[in-house]
Order: sequence, then structure tokens, then C-alpha cells
Amino acid sequence: MAEVDAKPLDFRDLQYRFAAHLRDPGNIPPPPGLDDRRLAIYRDLFFNNIVSLLAGNFPVLRSLHEEDGWRAISRQWYREHPSHTPLFPELGREFVRWLENHGDHPTWFAELAHYEWMEVVAANDESEIDDIAHDPDGDLMLACPVVSPVAWPLVYRYPVHRIRADALPGAQEPETPTCLIIARNRKDQVGFLEANPLTLHLIERLKMEPARTGAQTLRMLAQDIQTDPDVLMAAGADILARLRSRDILLGARR
Repeated sequence: MAEVDAKPLDFRDLQYRFAAHLRDPGNIPPPPGLDDRRLAIYRDLFFNNIVSLLAGNFPVLRSLHEEDGWRAISRQWYREHPSHTPLFPELGREFVRWLENHGDHPTWFAELAHYEWMEVVAANDESEIDDIAHDPDGDLMLACPVVSPVAWPLVYRYPVHRIRADALPGAQEPETPTCLIIARNRKDQVGFLEANPLTLHLIERLKMEPARTGAQTLRMLAQDIQTDPDVLMAAGADILARLRSRDILLGARR
């Protein structure tokens, strides 16, 4: 009696088998009946696009690895991580999430990736400074300061902005955190400002209570940290001016 052919895969199953093979061709065979020479085109095209995308989003992280090492990390992520976005530009965010939950890399590895990803976020955010009503030359103490919609206060355990191939973090975690503000200025240039916890606290206060003047916010901040308000007022005025010079504060509310 002739052997009965196996039931053919439906289109959905075929897609899943095809995608699984592309992600892990070394361990998962392709669907039956497909020519391997043509499959190789898809395997190389998809994976090389992923390798290039990640390298473009994380140039410093990429520079810390030889070609084979970088492709190995890219392949591991590509194989293991179930991405939750259909958007190609969001794959960098998925890579950061994978590193944050992956125990094979040092802690600073994921922090560096997050920092580099935030630079991408700042560059691509659709918010426009000119759409925010403000007076660029307004008095930041007597009026209400306006925080830029494309500025992000960030805290890391490691000095991620200084990491490079010849300046890797040591095994010991630093005693003090690294406080940074990533922002896109009026010229659409993305940069960072080294800050301290007090400055980040001030920005968060301004964002939470936008109807308060700079002076009122500084007095509340003095209560938060239990310090002399007169001393903080003098230092705070300089901090506000510095933040405005970097377009982290846009000016005063009209």
C-alpha cells in the first residue's frame, strides 16, 4: 500500500516555520519543499539588516566588539528575543530590553545601550520646540519655567557617556550615580549635559508643577532636601540659566 503524504502546512504554519528558521537556521530546519539557495538569500538579507540596524543604533556598543563578536550578540538576540513591536525603528528598544534581562553581560552593558538608545529617541521624537508657547527670554525666577518636551533626565550606575574601548568600567560599581540630561536643542542637535541629583530633582519638580514660578519651585525644593532656601535660591538661579542655555528649559511660560 502506498504511503499517504503528510498533510501540507497551511499558510499560517508555513509563515511560523519560515520565520523560526530565519531566526535560528542552525537548529530549526526550513519548511519542506523550499530551495535552500533561495532560502540563503532571505537568511542573509534579514540577519544582515538586523546587524546593521543595531550597529547604527548602538555605535559605541558596536565598537567594543570584533565583527564576529557583534554578529554573535546580534544573532543571540535575534534568535531568543520575542519582540513585541511591528515597527522596524523600534527594534533598538527591544534590544535594550533584552540586554536588561540578560545575565550574560555586565550591568554597564545594558546601561550603555539604554543611553545610546535615548539619543536615538531624542533625535526621532516628533515633538517640536516651536509648538510650545513660551518666551525664550522670560524671567525664570519670577515666571514659570517651561521644560523642553525633548529633554530627558536620566540616572545610571555607571558613567555611560565616557565608556569606550580604551575606557571600560571596572568590576566595582561606582559609589555615586551618573546623572545626565539628554536633549535636542532648537537646531535639532542631540547632546547631553552632566548634572547632579539636585538638578534632576528640580527638572522633575518643574514638570510636575508647571504653574509654579522658578523661585517657588526652588523654595519647595529646599524643603524637600532640608536646606537653607536662601542659599539654594542663589545656586538655583544659575542652574535655571544653565538649563536654558542648553534648551533643556525653553524659557518662561507666556
